[in-house]
Amino acid sequence: MRFENKIAIVVRDDLPVWQRLNMTAFLASAVAGGRAEVMGEAHQDGSGNRYLPMFKQPVLVFAAGGERLRRVWRQALDRGLGLAVFTEELFGTGNDEDNRAAVRAVPAEKLALAGVAVHGRRGEVDKATKGLALHP
Repeated sequence: MRFENKIAIVVRDDLPVWQRLNMTAFLASAVAGGRAEVMGEAHQDGSGNRYLPMFKQPVLVFAAGGERLRRVWRQALDRGLGLAVFTEELFGTGNDEDNRAAVRAVPAEKLALAGVAVHGRRGEVDKATKGLALHP
């Protein structure tokens, strides 16, 4: 099946694994919360237990150096793609209000990007992430 849209999460490759995993979860939640059309229906097993819905389109996770991560961020902004950011400062905050304040305190070009999530038309997301390697 070929999907019209896709989700790409790009994390900086010089961070500890636990930070990359934690950030991936937060960035995925941004796409889920900000783009209702990406969510499928709830799941149910043969015993009638219900499970939360998941994304209904592909999610690819990439690793990149800081410069390439910034290029993806710029490409996503320029293309008008759905974009979530995770900055270095967010590793030290403890709640959503402080997270938003930390991002708001920094001009866009000075954001210390640790990761981004991008959502949009498949071809546009592919162009924004061109040349990146999938996370190992």
